[in-house]
Amino acid sequence: MKPADLLHRIPSVTELLESPRLRSLVDRVSHNVVVAGARSFLDELRDQIRNRTENIQVPSVSEIADLIANRILVGERTALRPVINATGILLHTGLGRACLAEVAVAALTDIARNYASLEMDLASGHRSNRVEAVASLLRQRTGAEASLVVNNNAGATILALAALAAGREVLVSRGQLIEIGGSYRLPDVMAASGAILREVGTTNITHARDYEQAIGDSTALLMRVHASNFRIVGFAETPPIAELVTIAHRHGLLCLDDIGSGALLDFTRFGCSGEPNVRASIEAGADLVLFSGDKLLGGPQCGILVGRQELLDRLARHPLARALRVGKLTLSALAATLRLYHDEAQAVREVPLLQLLAAPVENLKNRAERLAPQIAHESVIENAEPVEDVAYLGGGSIPDQALPTWCIAITPASRNAGKFAKELRLGKPAIIPRIQKDRVLLDLRSVFPHQDIDLVSAIAALANKNPEAPESET
Repeated sequence: MKPADLLHRIPSVTELLESPRLRSLVDRVSHNVVVAGARSFLDELRDQIRNRTENIQVPSVSEIADLIANRILVGERTALRPVINATGILLHTGLGRACLAEVAVAALTDIARNYASLEMDLASGHRSNRVEAVASLLRQRTGAEASLVVNNNAGATILALAALAAGREVLVSRGQLIEIGGSYRLPDVMAASGAILREVGTTNITHARDYEQAIGDSTALLMRVHASNFRIVGFAETPPIAELVTIAHRHGLLCLDDIGSGALLDFTRFGCSGEPNVRASIEAGADLVLFSGDKLLGGPQCGILVGRQELLDRLARHPLARALRVGKLTLSALAATLRLYHDEAQAVREVPLLQLLAAPVENLKNRAERLAPQIAHESVIENAEPVEDVAYLGGGSIPDQALPTWCIAITPASRNAGKFAKELRLGKPAIIPRIQKDRVLLDLRSVFPHQDIDLVSAIAALANKNPEAPESET
C-alpha cells in the first residue's frame, strides 16, 4: 500500500478521543494532556509511514488509543515514588536514607500548608534568625554553644573551610582523604573552598608528632574526618580528637571534627561500633563539629554545624551561608526529630532508623517464617523460604556495620531473578529487593512490620496483573 493510502487510514484526534480508553483517561488526567499525547503519537506514526523501509500496518483505532493511553500513563507517573526497602541496607542513599518519624512528618505537613514564623520573633514582631527553630534543641543534645544548619554535610564542610581557612593550610591525615561518591572528594572540596590541603602522616599511620611538625605560619586548623565508607584495618593508628584539640590549641589553632553520620546516642547498643558521637566530640574540646541530619540522627537531609559561638557567628555571616541555608520544611522536621531525643528510649521507639536497628533477630525470624508460606502460595512463585543473612547499616556510607537479619528467599516461577526483581520495583507498592545466588531476597531488617502485608499483596498483584497495564510496568 502506498504511503498516501496509509496516511488516509490514520484516525483523527477527534475520532480517537471518542474511544472508550481515551474518554476515560480524560477524566483521570486532563483533556489537554490527552489531546497533546494523541497529536504527538499521530505525528510519529505519520513520520514512520513516510520514512518506511518495509511494509507497515496502521493499527486500529482501539489499538492506537491503547498505545497512546499507555504512553500518557507512563509519562504522568512521577519518578519519585514511595518504595519498600527490602535491600537490607538501612541508610540507602538511592532510597533517600533515613525515613522520618511520624511526629516529624506531622510537623512538616503542618508547616508546609501554612505560613510560618521562619524569621520572625512572634513576641517582638521583629526579624529573627531561622536557625533559632532548632538552636536550643541542638545545644541541649550536643552541649555546644551554638549551631547552624545547611543543606547537607558536604555544604557544612565547604562553608566551614571557606569561612575559617580560605588561603591557609588545613592539616588532614592521609588516611582521611575520603571520597564518598557523587564526585565528593575531600581534596576537591578543599580546593573549592579556597583552603590549602596539607597532608600529614601516611595512609595507615598518623602520629600526633606528624601534626606538630607540619604546623607553620600558614596553618589555619587541624581537621579530623571520619572515614565512614571504608576502614583501614591491621597496623593502623591515628590520634583521637582530644589529642588533636590539645595540639591545635597549644599553637593557637582551631580543631574541626567532621564526624559525618552524626550519632546522638551510643550505637554500640545496636551492634555498631566506631561511630563518633557529637556530644563526645564537643566535650573533647573540638571547636567545630560537622555531621549529617539524615543518617544516624534519623532526620531530614541537612548538614549540621555545632561548636563555639564566635565561630558559628563567623560562618553565619559568610556569603555561602545564605546559598546553603535550609527552608522551613527541613527545620520543622529536624526540630521534631531532635525533640524525640529528650528521652533516648522514646527516640529508639519512634525514630524509624532506630526502630529497625533495635528489632530483635528473633522477631525478624518469626516474620520471615510467617510470610514465606504466604508468598510461596502465589502462582508467580516457585519457592519461598526464610533464610538467615546479614544486613548493613549503610551502603556507600557506613558499609562495614553488619547486622544479623532474616530474609525471604524467593525463586520465581517462569522468569529469572532479575526480571522478577524488576517487576517488584515497578509494582504497587514498589519493592526494592536484592538478588543473591539467582534468588530474590526480601530483607526484613529494612522492612517495617506494618509493610509485611504490602509485600504479600504486591506479589499477589503480579499474579493477577491487569492485562491493560502499560508494557513498561512489566
